[in-house]
Amino acid sequence: MVRLNPNYRKLVAGYLFSEIARRRQAFKDSHPEDKIWDLGIGNTTEPLTPAVSEGLEQGVNLLRSPDTYKGYGPERGMNELRESIAEQYFRRHGVDLTPSEIFVSDGAKPDTANIQSIFSPRTSIALQDPVYPVYLDTNVIAGRTGKFDEKTGKYERVIYMPCTEENGFIPEIPSEKAGLVYLCSPNNPTGTVMTRKSLERFVEYAHDHKSVIIFDSAYSDFITESGNLRSIYEIPDARSCAIEVSSFSKNAGFTGVRLGWTAVPNSLVVEGSNPGAVNNVWNRRQSTFFNGASNIAQTGGLLGVLSEKGQEECRELVAHYMGNAEIIRNGLDELGLRFYGGVNAPYIWMKTPDEMLSWDFFDKLLEEAHVVGTPGAGFGPSGEGFFRFSAFGHRNEVEQAMESIKSNLRL
Repeated sequence: MVRLNPNYRKLVAGYLFSEIARRRQAFKDSHPEDKIWDLGIGNTTEPLTPAVSEGLEQGVNLLRSPDTYKGYGPERGMNELRESIAEQYFRRHGVDLTPSEIFVSDGAKPDTANIQSIFSPRTSIALQDPVYPVYLDTNVIAGRTGKFDEKTGKYERVIYMPCTEENGFIPEIPSEKAGLVYLCSPNNPTGTVMTRKSLERFVEYAHDHKSVIIFDSAYSDFITESGNLRSIYEIPDARSCAIEVSSFSKNAGFTGVRLGWTAVPNSLVVEGSNPGAVNNVWNRRQSTFFNGASNIAQTGGLLGVLSEKGQEECRELVAHYMGNAEIIRNGLDELGLRFYGGVNAPYIWMKTPDEMLSWDFFDKLLEEAHVVGTPGAGFGPSGEGFFRFSAFGHRNEVEQAMESIKSNLRL
């Protein structure tokens, strides 16, 4: 007899962004003539830049000729691409990683979902709260959690690290031992960046408890304030306790193209393993379940995104989205609303007015201003009472959305 994986039934009904889409469509069906502005899901909107487009075109052209055509590529990704990632995302920040420690993938989300599979099913987990849903949901599916408690909004056997106004949305060190510790900086959804001191404390904790930090740095290129770290490996000794995941999705507009990477240092050691073992097991996992990112995407990443011109254009693209963030921040400030983020990340984390529940505010914003955002409760119990706005959007639509909010939202 075949049965479905029972852990799927533990998942909270309705994936956050699917529920947002459902409510948006219901409103659209009942208001077919009304324009809806989207400041919700973090999906890029601006077209690929010229250098990036040319890099992808070169990838297509290479596949057109029998002299340059390639099928399956190296299982860890193109050697030249991994070398360029090691140079531009690590060595320029003082981190010496080798290409063999970098694995090219089809994005940060799949890797953060799959990385937990190489560790024992009994491994405990600690998560920032609020948190990007994929970290939690994939561990629920893997069977590492107990049931969901509707009263507390938490899963059994999960260590939650609340990120609140009181602690500046920087998670506190867990009071108990956790095997896997998930950190995202700059953070989605709060838009905050962890300080060097806070990251040093987590690295120290990981060494003390023989834990592994899963560090998501997908938004590192959005950091505008100096002094903030872009890689956890800028912390001494982090290479022996941390895995870092990142992506071209948001800085280069590759949300649909799909290209990212995961760094698994050879010095990373877990209980019962030798140096290099974690790296080898992740390689085995990837070579078994994954045939590599598209040749076209990898060539686009190497010859487009990571070219000198491509990097300049990507910085301009990031600046466009951060300009949108400033527009949103200014609009919320005019309304006297309290908010955070939007300085080192493309997300603005707003306190809902009058202690409204976040889903109630979602409906109010949609009904009165015809604007979609993201309820904080969808990111975890500490997200209740907050609301996420995304700066990904066309400039004119972001401006129109904020004008609609300022003119129509009844506060």
